[in-house]
Amino acid sequence: MTELLFDALLAIALVLTALRALLVPELFRSVMLFIAFGLLLALAWARLDAPDLALAEAAIGAGLTGALLLDAVGHLRRVEDARRDRGDRQAGEDRGERS
Repeated sequence: MTELLFDALLAIALVLTALRALLVPELFRSVMLFIAFGLLLALAWARLDAPDLALAEAAIGAGLTGALLLDAVGHLRRVEDARRDRGDRQAGEDRGERS
């Protein structure tokens, strides 16, 4: 009975985490939820007696892919900051200000 309850809670957590990762507007939070989803999925594979898939999901799905997505979010933030700074400088030059 306890195992069935745990499996049901795991399935609900997987669905809710996946939906939240897709619907959240902030990229960083979405990536963190994707990583959490990968770890929950690895746990689900372990519960299904598939340790090879569980290890692959934890290493590739949550670990490697999560790290690459976090790097991409960081790169996007740097690009947005550079564009914002360039736009501020250009607006100041249009008003006759010097930096």
